[in-house]
Amino acid sequence: MKRINVVGTSASGKSTFSKALAQQLNLSYIELDDLFWLDDWQESSDQAFFKKLQQKIDQASDGYVIDGNYTRTKHIKWKDIDTIIWLDLPFHVNVYRAVKRAIYRAVSKQKLWNSSNNQETFKKLFSRESIILWMMKTHRKNRKQYLEMMQSNEWSHIHWIRLRSVNDIHHFLEKYHKPK
Repeated sequence: MKRINVVGTSASGKSTFSKALAQQLNLSYIELDDLFWLDDWQESSDQAFFKKLQQKIDQASDGYVIDGNYTRTKHIKWKDIDTIIWLDLPFHVNVYRAVKRAIYRAVSKQKLWNSSNNQETFKKLFSRESIILWMMKTHRKNRKQYLEMMQSNEWSHIHWIRLRSVNDIHHFLEKYHKPK
């Protein structure tokens, strides 16, 4: 049974990659944002969030791909994990993707997750809560944090895969592509 966590800065492509990988490996897909966010951008309490995550993991008897960071969940999601795939794209690629994605979502008014009514808006896009600003503020911090975790004895039981470019990501997924 494979147990994988895909991590990376916002707009690195975690969800798209995780869904594709889960489908190709015939594993359950667990999206942390979907478990965390409530309607109207309200956050789940840690207790509720941890419970929802543990339930999803328990239900995934075939193995799973967890999509998302939320380092406060490490004690749950990394307890039995065997692989972490880190999408570590360059800053300029993340900025471009964050802007493109946020504008598309604000224009299309698409619902972001199944469990909530949240949508990206232009008001939110140009506020202090902007996903673009969040990505810009956390990119360097995330890289430093994941480098430290990769080298830590605490997480040495986990196989780390660091994909540093869009080409790396495509080549990785091609290895697991099943012809139809």
